[in-house]
Amino acid sequence: MSNRPTTSSSRSERARQARAASEARTRTGWIIGGAVLVVLLAAGIALLATRSSGDDVAGGGASPSGGTVVPSGDRSTGPVQVTGSALPAFSQATPDTAVGQPAPGLVGESFDGEAVRIDPGDGRPKIVAFLAHWCPHCQKEVPRLTDWLEANGMPTDVDLFAVSTAVAPDRGNYPPGAWLRREAWPVPTMLDDQDQAAASAYGLSSFPYFVVIGPDGRVVGRASGELSTSQWEALLEAARTGSSTSTGEVGPASRVGG
Repeated sequence: MSNRPTTSSSRSERARQARAASEARTRTGWIIGGAVLVVLLAAGIALLATRSSGDDVAGGGASPSGGTVVPSGDRSTGPVQVTGSALPAFSQATPDTAVGQPAPGLVGESFDGEAVRIDPGDGRPKIVAFLAHWCPHCQKEVPRLTDWLEANGMPTDVDLFAVSTAVAPDRGNYPPGAWLRREAWPVPTMLDDQDQAAASAYGLSSFPYFVVIGPDGRVVGRASGELSTSQWEALLEAARTGSSTSTGEVGPASRVGG
């Protein structure tokens, strides 16, 4: 008996098996590829969610104290309520007699009328920056801080606030809301009133002006003038730790009434 049919049958069976194996490899490849795609999609969704959450913090939305970011309103002044004792006027005298004193509480409004509260002693360290629209050093400081916050994110362990004060419609770069909107300023900002009650309560004498408050609500340090990156980061660290920091007029500044 010839074995040719048997050989043909074996070849056919081997071919079938080869096709089956190829199809199995293809299915396995699709399954693995699908699994990888699912994992990548899940990771992408998680990353977008994380970034979205981070943007909410850095970009502002509502701050812990109800402020807004990138002001949308055009109001220039607003009502301010001050609680507690005013700090002594800021000067170059050392040591700063304000250090260790309780910082006053402030209740006011943002450019778009939202409530903004600065509550020293609520367990959260804070930095309050006072800005004037006409001050050339504030105009230089704002984009620097905006760039830093964009690169590093809004600190999660320090509350940042700004107070727009010393508003003067007859001076340059008015109104302050339009200026800060152009700069995409991300820090919740309170409007000072026409009498500059907030600035007076914090002892402002020059711009830009920074008051660092520890978690217990006491002043850790005050500084005025344009900040370098290292000086800004030193203020943040002082707020976090509640330890006093070397401050004073750290860079070019504009005097009140100047």
